[in-house]
Parts: sequence; C-alpha cells; structure tokens
Amino acid sequence: MTKVFHRHCHQSLPTVASGKGVYLYDTDGNSYLDACGGAAVSCLGHQYPEVINAVSKQITEIAYAHSGFFTSDVAERLADKLVSLAGDNFSHAYLVSGGAEAVESAIKLARQYFVERGMISKTRLIARRQSYHGNTLGALSNGGNRWRQAMFDPLLNPARLVSPCNEYRECKPEESVAQYSERLASELEQAIIEEGAEHVMAFIAEPIVGATAGAVPAVEGYFTRVREVCDRYDVLLILDEVMCGIGRAGTMFAYEQFDVVPDIVTVAKGLGAGYQPIGALIASKTIYDTIANGSGFFQHGHTFMAHPAACAAGVATLEALTSTGIAKGVTEKGEYLVSKLQKALGTHPYIGDIRGKGLFIGLELVADRHTKQPITRRPQLASEIKQQAMQLGLMCYPMGGTIDGRHGHHILLAPPFIITESEMDELVEKLVKTLELVFVGMESQ
Repeated sequence: MTKVFHRHCHQSLPTVASGKGVYLYDTDGNSYLDACGGAAVSCLGHQYPEVINAVSKQITEIAYAHSGFFTSDVAERLADKLVSLAGDNFSHAYLVSGGAEAVESAIKLARQYFVERGMISKTRLIARRQSYHGNTLGALSNGGNRWRQAMFDPLLNPARLVSPCNEYRECKPEESVAQYSERLASELEQAIIEEGAEHVMAFIAEPIVGATAGAVPAVEGYFTRVREVCDRYDVLLILDEVMCGIGRAGTMFAYEQFDVVPDIVTVAKGLGAGYQPIGALIASKTIYDTIANGSGFFQHGHTFMAHPAACAAGVATLEALTSTGIAKGVTEKGEYLVSKLQKALGTHPYIGDIRGKGLFIGLELVADRHTKQPITRRPQLASEIKQQAMQLGLMCYPMGGTIDGRHGHHILLAPPFIITESEMDELVEKLVKTLELVFVGMESQ
C-alpha cells in the first residue's frame, strides 16, 4: 500500500522508471509518448544532457544557500537572461519554485507597488472567467475556474471577473474580430469603473489560456486595447505565461505575438524543462524602481527562491532554446502537427475546434459541431480519454469544464520541442485511435 498522498486516493498509477527524448517508460516496460510534456513542462524532453550536466555541476559546487544571505552566480545569470529576453520594459526577475509562487508574488508585488506610491486603496484584481493562475489561495482567488474554486470558496477573496477572449465560444456571428476586441475592452473598462479605479490594482490574464480552456489564444487587437484601458486607469497588466511561455507558443514569450508589453509577466513550467522546479516573475523597470527608491524591500519571500540547482536548470534550458535553434522550430513543428490533426480529426463529429499556437494546441470536444453543444452524457469523459490514451502509450492532457467550469471538454497537447515529424505522426495516430475507442457506440447512447 502506498504511503504517498496521491491526487486521487483510489487511483492506481504506473510507476515511472526512465525517460528518453519524448518517451517515458514504466517499471513494466511500457512506453508512453509524452504529448503533453506532463503539464507543458518537458519542453526539451527527457535526458537532455546539457541540462543534466549543468544541474549536476551546480550541485557539486553549491546546492543551496538561502537568498537572505547570498546571491549566486547562476541566479544572476538566469535573471540576466530572462530580463534580456523579455525586452527593454523589464529590469529584474524574481526567482521562485513554480507557477503558483510566481503568480502569488506578482499579486503581492502589484499591491506593494501601489502602497509605495501612497495609493493604499488599490487592493482589487480583475481576472477573466475560465482563467487559471495556480492552486495557492491567492492565485486561486484571482482565477476564474469555478470547479477548482468551489471547495475553498469560504477561504477566497475572489477577483472581479470579466469575459474571456474566446473567439470560438463567445464572438458573435455578426461581430468582426475588431468589434469583438472592442466589446471585451469596453467590458474591462466598465468593470474598472464599477469597482472604482482607485480600488483596482491589476488585470491578470493568460495570453493563451491553458489547462482550464484548452490553448485558447487571444484574438488580434485584444491585448492592445486591454493595455490602453489599463494605462487609462493606472491599472497594472499582469500576463500569466506559466504554461504558454518560454517558447511554447513559438516565441520566447507569448505576449510578443499580441502586440502588447505587460508590467509583470510570470513564467514557470518550461523554464526548467522539468529538470528542477523553477519559476519567475519579471517586473518592469518602473515597478522595480518604485520599490527600490521607496522602502527598498519587497515584503515577500520563499525558502527555496533562487535555488542554485534550479537556477542552473533554468540557465541551461534557456541556452538550449536560444543557442541551438530549438525554440525557432516550434512554430514550424506546430504547423505540421495542426495540419496532421486537421487532416485526421478536422471533420470528426465530436471535435468542434482545433486551436492554439506553436506546440500549444487544444482540441475542444462537442456533441454537435454545428450548435457547439458540449457533451453532457459522459461526465467522466476527460478521465476516460486519459486512461484510454495511456493504454495506447500516449500521454495527453484532457480536461472537463472547458466552457464554464462544469460543461465542456478539451484535450491539451504540449509535446517537447524536440519532437520529430515521425513522432508527431505517431501522436496523431494514437490520439485518433483513442477517440475512436472512447466514442465507439456514442450515437446509440
């Protein structure tokens, strides 16, 4: 009997034994094509030698030193790389252990920024329905996934929610993309006015919504208008790239594709490629200077922040992505994978939408392609798909609650950037077979 408190108390999981490239192997000798990178984490696949060597070397020098006593060369190098890649608006990176920590840190930084400016009434965040920013209480409060929040409602301080930017689900037939963007920006502006601009400190959003909605990219022009609204009311723009950043969408930061520059951006997951837990927030020069020239002290911290071994994984990952050209190939590989998916599943009766950017792809499942009605007869559909795929040697990321936290299903694909065309062919073949077996007899039910 296991003594591990697993995610599900009654689920029997295979035991992973090793990994190589895009495959994981269990102790029974079964292989699994990792088509989701775990949770969009393993961007370099498994057993990437340069990252392993960097972490091993760092551990032999210094594995841990508390950031209240020391900095480290490797932490300084990681921050330099992140800030340089993020662009001229940014000046400093705050290094933590994962995505939820990065978002918690961003929320606290936004609050302290306004306190330092004497604007102490700014305490509220605005977020979007069907967003997800992490499972810690602050991050969970400021997301829009009702299923994840429901258990903990009494403990949460919920954000004001506005509409997501989901062209497939929410753009009206008579609207152009520009009109849709304008409507959403006006809704955000109205929410700020109703809350009182003197009370709103930030708007937080994922440029490409990940796990909770299935790789939904913003439409053209949306974030440009959002930025204008935020600037008009002195509201910070926090972009959560924990899942869609670090090359996943085809550029180092997803926001580069949306003609916008945030005040704070959060990253994690792919930052260490899974070799160590690492995350970061990257702050604008304005925010950093306000703290530095005020109290001089960010009233926040974590025991394992700027962990040297984790930072070594981050540095090696960024070097691999930028110096070898791996990141540049993500867009081309994504186009190939989407074309294969469209050819195999584009007219599938239960696939309503295939979307995403780079190697961050979602397939939304529907009961009817024309009405977009969700599948309601299979409440455990996501679990069925995951289990069937695993039996066929495929790891994908199915989720329920795509539309509103309760209804709808999608499958998220986020394979390692090193995946080859033949491996993508295998991915599609196994996914098609999975859906064939899961949906067999559906019409007669």
